[in-house]
Amino acid sequence: MTVMTTEATPVAQVSPAERVRAVKESAYRIRMHALDMGETQGQGYIGQALGVADVLAVVYQDVLNHRPHEPEWPQRDRFLLSIGHYAIALYAALAEAGVLDVGELATYGSDDSRLPMSGMASYTPGMEISGGSLGHGLGVATGMALGLRHQGSDARVYNLLSDGELDEGSTWEAALACAHHELDNVTAIVDVNALQADGPTKGVLRTEPVMAKWEAFGWHAIRVDGNDIDALVAAFDSLREHRGSPSVLICDTRIGCGVPMLETREKAHFMRVEEHEWQLARDQLTTRHRTGTDSDHTTTHGEGLVR
Repeated sequence: MTVMTTEATPVAQVSPAERVRAVKESAYRIRMHALDMGETQGQGYIGQALGVADVLAVVYQDVLNHRPHEPEWPQRDRFLLSIGHYAIALYAALAEAGVLDVGELATYGSDDSRLPMSGMASYTPGMEISGGSLGHGLGVATGMALGLRHQGSDARVYNLLSDGELDEGSTWEAALACAHHELDNVTAIVDVNALQADGPTKGVLRTEPVMAKWEAFGWHAIRVDGNDIDALVAAFDSLREHRGSPSVLICDTRIGCGVPMLETREKAHFMRVEEHEWQLARDQLTTRHRTGTDSDHTTTHGEGLVR
């Protein structure tokens, strides 16, 4: 059974255990889709896709109010992917949610495909903005949220950022504006995997204590293990009730989560996976999913992790 927050399936009508079980199954399929797409290129941002799969599963199966077969529905919640190189993860989530056909994932990164390696709104149904140059997403989210408020819409705006994206001054300008206008219809989601293109995030530009920084900018902040689905569901439930200021969910995730051989790769930002390793990765993912061992891990990249 797939549980999805649409007009037809309000969260309140689904038991907590059923919600979590459905999201865990969805996260497994998102990871499997990402591995299948990655194999078509032999390389890519596989580590990030595996790491953020739990977050996307909760968002698309349990949080967003949307119509999968009507991606331009005016009353939809908007999900903005700032980090365009995470497109492989979002395509997997969109296919799992029914926005894209699973068969289309096989065209990932190919000529004339609607699924380019970096997210582009003009190509892909459900892709709200074009990413790539980091630091734009939160500013767009602020403008969208203001527009929705003026229209009297109840729709919400969610923006997925990376911890490396917090290096961009435009992100913090947007954070100030969002708080100034008290846009409580905005939720930022920060994927903290402690790695960016030039190396470990703390070595490139230290952002900790990141939760205190968001709070100082006037945001309601929660921090969780982003690979703990129970914690993610509880956090989004809490954020749904918050009013008076924008909210940020800081998610500590593990690069390659769910596939042990990829969790320990040294060069993990843009990952090369050998031809014979793809099936090994799928086998490890399935074993990890069936045994449920992911729930035994706690990710603590930052300071003051809230569970």
